[in-house]
Amino acid sequence: MRHTTVVLTSLWLVCSLATASQAQSPPAANAPAGEGPTEVVQHAAQGMLGDLDKDRDAYHRDPAKVGQLVDKYLLPHFDTEFSARLVLGAHWRTATPEQRKRFVDAFYHSLLTNYGSALVDFTADRLKILPTKVDPEATRATVRTEVKRANGDRVAVNYYLHKTPQGWKAWDLVIDGISYVNSYRTDFGEQIEAQGLDAVINRLEAGEKPGAIGKQTGSKGG
Repeated sequence: MRHTTVVLTSLWLVCSLATASQAQSPPAANAPAGEGPTEVVQHAAQGMLGDLDKDRDAYHRDPAKVGQLVDKYLLPHFDTEFSARLVLGAHWRTATPEQRKRFVDAFYHSLLTNYGSALVDFTADRLKILPTKVDPEATRATVRTEVKRANGDRVAVNYYLHKTPQGWKAWDLVIDGISYVNSYRTDFGEQIEAQGLDAVINRLEAGEKPGAIGKQTGSKGG
């Protein structure tokens, strides 16, 4: 279920585990300062979809270009390091700085490579952002949305955000009741225990899908 719905919403998954070195990127184009959590989701989506609509054929010919839109519009609104730490769980604490950077880099580029073509077909009429009331003093918020599949079915997609010194940033995505942070933490945790962190990173760097890695087992170091 997760790996089917993630294709429809991978534009958000991609940036939520993007490289830590990009975490301090400037605010996305046309994003008002001090915006609330609903506006964060809405403006980022509108900006990216607007650019896709300008020349969708070009993005079909070269889906890798979608990554540039992800970096421009979505990445600034995600707490990349916090999310990556949650996915690796206890393994983040024992990982070296080099392993941490390699992991977030590899996961980010793996998602872009495997799901870039699906993002090209993501259109405004497939995303519905539901109204959210947030207390001015709140430091956590959930923005509820619905994504329409090709067959017309709607899937609940909720974004969990927290307030940071740089504004509201997302740290988890829950698709149809399934948290991607929890799911990938389980998947990667099992494989890291079986193979070691470097082996899992190597497989991501080689282009394997994150979901495929979560379904396989192997000896440590393999």
